Amino acid sequence: MSFPSIVFLFAGQGSQALGMGQSLAERSPAARAILDEADAALDFSLPEVMFNGPEEELTRTSRCQPALYVHGLMSLAALRETLGDDLTLSAAAGLSLGEFTAHAAAGSFSIADGLQLVAQRGQFMEDACEATDGSMAAMIGGSEEQVRDLAKQVDVDVANLNAPGQIVVSGKREHIAAAIAGAKEAGIRIAKEIKVAGAYHSSLMQSAQEKLSKVLADTPINEPNFPVISNLTGQPATDPDEIRRTLEAQVTGSVRWSDSVSYLLDQGHTHFLEGGPGKVLSGLAGRIRKGMFCKPTGTSDELDAAIEALKG
Repeated sequence: MSFPSIVFLFAGQGSQALGMGQSLAERSPAARAILDEADAALDFSLPEVMFNGPEEELTRTSRCQPALYVHGLMSLAALRETLGDDLTLSAAAGLSLGEFTAHAAAGSFSIADGLQLVAQRGQFMEDACEATDGSMAAMIGGSEEQVRDLAKQVDVDVANLNAPGQIVVSGKREHIAAAIAGAKEAGIRIAKEIKVAGAYHSSLMQSAQEKLSKVLADTPINEPNFPVISNLTGQPATDPDEIRRTLEAQVTGSVRWSDSVSYLLDQGHTHFLEGGPGKVLSGLAGRIRKGMFCKPTGTSDELDAAIEALKG
């Protein structure tokens, strides 16, 4: 049976959930092999954290990022094992941390090298969170211009442009409080603080970016086997130096997720699958382009449902 070519979208931090990856590991030897290889390379028990937590441990940036990276690749491995030669990947993208998963899926770097990048990125960002007092807030129902004007006034950064009318700002905790207080006057319908460990994708992550830059410089990187969309530009990053630059700058830069998905749609891609726990990216898909085909694959049941939908 012929299937349409697929764009794989990989989840970012915030999508984690206890039990993530367990049904895939039980279903798919290929998925289990990725988990076991990663577990052997880390200094903590990845399956224990993913399957059993506790939640505070899974939520730690240094644990969460490797867990999401591995889970995304497990989803893809289980799909490949099920569909075999019927599966064609035409492009990939990932939200923040998920961009590293997308590059591993495309062969820009090996799964093992990607895991080390992600594990160190998570530790660097966790250290930056502990050294600063930062937070983030979701701005719902405002335009990019309105949010950028407000962010400039209160000295915070625009962290995520997730979908039209759904933008996240990031910065010092007192400045985030000022952004929330000033949102209505700025024309933004809802503003609420997000429960996070720190100010991701803001200038408060500068120390993490500088450390990651050194690790990226020493990591072998190839041209990807298919287009991988950069969060920073909303366009493909293909040259190894460009991949290093964009993955580094992404730590403090804005995640242009809406632009990234819109670019893929405008290129004629029609079928998207989400690799990761939950349905965050599938939910955003409908806000970016109404009726967009995007199905989650994070559990064995979701994988089967996605394959059935592809047949249709």
